[in-house]
Amino acid sequence: MDYTPHTSQDLETMLTRVGAKNLRDLFGDLPQDLIFPDLDLPAPLTETEMMRHLRELAAKNSSAATSFLGGGLRAHYVPAAVVPLAARAEFISAYTPYQPEASQGLLQAIFEYQTMISELTGLPVSNASLYDGSTALAEGVLLALRETGRNKVLVSQGVHPEYRKVLKTYLDAIGAQLEEIGLEAGKTPTTQVSTEVGAVVGANPNFLGALENLAPLAEAAHASGALFVAVVDALSLAVLKTPGSYGADIAVGEGQPLGNAMAFGGPHFGLMAVKENLVRQLPGRLVSETTDVDGKRGYILTLQAREQYIRRGKAKSNITTNAQLTALMGAVYLAALGSQGLKEVAARSVVNAHQLAKRLTTIPGVRQITPRPYFCEFVLELPKNPSQVRSELAKRGIHAAVPLPSEYGHNLALFAATEVHTERDLAGLEAALREVLA
Repeated sequence: MDYTPHTSQDLETMLTRVGAKNLRDLFGDLPQDLIFPDLDLPAPLTETEMMRHLRELAAKNSSAATSFLGGGLRAHYVPAAVVPLAARAEFISAYTPYQPEASQGLLQAIFEYQTMISELTGLPVSNASLYDGSTALAEGVLLALRETGRNKVLVSQGVHPEYRKVLKTYLDAIGAQLEEIGLEAGKTPTTQVSTEVGAVVGANPNFLGALENLAPLAEAAHASGALFVAVVDALSLAVLKTPGSYGADIAVGEGQPLGNAMAFGGPHFGLMAVKENLVRQLPGRLVSETTDVDGKRGYILTLQAREQYIRRGKAKSNITTNAQLTALMGAVYLAALGSQGLKEVAARSVVNAHQLAKRLTTIPGVRQITPRPYFCEFVLELPKNPSQVRSELAKRGIHAAVPLPSEYGHNLALFAATEVHTERDLAGLEAALREVLA
């Protein structure tokens, strides 16, 4: 049965009020091929036929293929405990835990997650419920602009190009300026920061996989009164300096490497941590530990900065989805591995990446672009079109060679290696790439 909450009279009243003749006139500023498309749909299926069709589609997935894909999402081992624990009845809900008396399990889980992210980043306050790495960056930059009262942003070319596109979309909506800092020898140079700039953004590791010393860039930002935003790889923080230690005011990143599958791009979760003086600018939610009237430990939503809770003009973000289930998976992953286990995963990823790069650069015509040192991703220049190379590798049961945008150069592809790869996997990719490039 159709759900039609508005009567014809309701629609006429609304159209008259806004001064539109009809619905087509109301949506006149939008592309008409999107609003009123010509749909050429197949005939409907029965439930049995639909289930058969879905199984046929699922059978096309090459889940057994070995993945060396990078660029923000990577193949890491997810411990067997992660999904069953996150899928418990007290957790598996998209409903926001408004009522603490009925949501202590979920609230405590969020609190533990916040604590872990704070420890990883070296910053005292972490929030919850951000969509992914790109929107976490956008929210972090908007936070910095609110705090500084400025309207210009400097962002390194070493930040993921898709993140920069999302950031530009957000900034265009508020009339803010975005200026990029070009890379030099694969890394971000220290630059002059004018007093018009409210946020400076750098990444470590950067999109090319290179490790950067972001302390000078953070100092340059602070010298002009701007805030410094660090885009980080959460797993790398097990072995690298924390953003808090090199002067970052805000740290953001993609949480997928922490216990989440690659899953065709999502759902994942974004992480954010800030200095204590920025807590009132924090988007999303903040869970805190307290005691009840009997002195027993309990958990509550201390900060709720959405427009749903406060006046819209004072809201810090319009984030409305409780993207906490995937973040909970990240917390279970971190708890399962512990600090030592996380270091071992990160260290093994570094070793495998360097071994893979050593193998692949022995292939004629292949040249390494990413300068040493790097974490677990690196860029190679190939003698053939990377998109074609990736397709040919996929036919051989290997997902690898993410083509890079032309802003970085031509015929460049990104490769990643993690703790899940064996010597046999590395040798298999080398042999397949030799064959494809021959």
